Amino acid sequence: MSKQQPISPLKNFFAGGFGGVCLVFAGHPLDTIKVRLQTQSKPSPGQSALYAGTFDCFKKTLAREGVKGLYKGMAAPIIGVTPMFAVCFFGFGLGKKLQQKHPEDVLTYPQLFAAGMLSGVFTTAIMAPGERIKCLLQVELTRTHSFNAEIFNGWMTVCTQLYKESGIRGVYKGTALTLMRDVPASGMYFMTYEWLKNSLTPEGKSPNELSVPSVLFAGGMAGIFNWAVAIPPDVLKSRFQTAPEGKYPNGFRDVLRELLREEGIGSLYKGFNAVMLRAFPANAACFLGFEFAMKFLNWLAPNL
Repeated sequence: MSKQQPISPLKNFFAGGFGGVCLVFAGHPLDTIKVRLQTQSKPSPGQSALYAGTFDCFKKTLAREGVKGLYKGMAAPIIGVTPMFAVCFFGFGLGKKLQQKHPEDVLTYPQLFAAGMLSGVFTTAIMAPGERIKCLLQVELTRTHSFNAEIFNGWMTVCTQLYKESGIRGVYKGTALTLMRDVPASGMYFMTYEWLKNSLTPEGKSPNELSVPSVLFAGGMAGIFNWAVAIPPDVLKSRFQTAPEGKYPNGFRDVLRELLREEGIGSLYKGFNAVMLRAFPANAACFLGFEFAMKFLNWLAPNL
């Protein structure tokens, strides 16, 4: 394994933010499909589900709302990605540094996993409200079954309405579930990326010299492993964050009981195809953007 790079909070802020923007643009359409599949209600006897699957949801969204419909709710994550990914990548770097007795120490993979989990803790404060707003915007038309009128004009309207109705607690609804999703998933995310970078690095070379295809593969597979861990709590989070106020008084436990009772264990993997279709390209774009931004910043300010 290679030596860890020194931590530069400022470089991580800009590089992580740029990587996050790349991720949102590449992955948001399939994220919209994922959330709509996860939050659709169980059909009544004799009726079919609103969406039969990933491709059916894609076709219906495109037909009724156009390409714009696939990018619903993107403003909230775009606004949140720069600080969120900055904190995420900084948190990972800090987690590595805290476990080093000396700057040149090489960390084990369990230590890299622990450092990744710390990044998930750091990002939850930013991620939770952005996810809440994004999910509400993504399912607004599905909830009303009316594709000619919109409930919300945009993310700011949603945020304002949530704050008026329930205060800051309403904006941060689902924070515990976001934490349950992101802490283990982030550990898997960064550990997988570091493992694949090291595995793909030729003998005598540095992981920082990896080719673009290798970076894309490592980043994409990191996304796959991340979501393999994150899907069940993500389903619970999406359901809980888009439910009417008071529907689940005991939080995620009520959501879990309802899903298992009505739809079985398979319901915890709703949106699996959409998630996995999105995970590879979105996270490949994220890490490629991050690596390119870091190279540019290291060239622009090598001593920063």
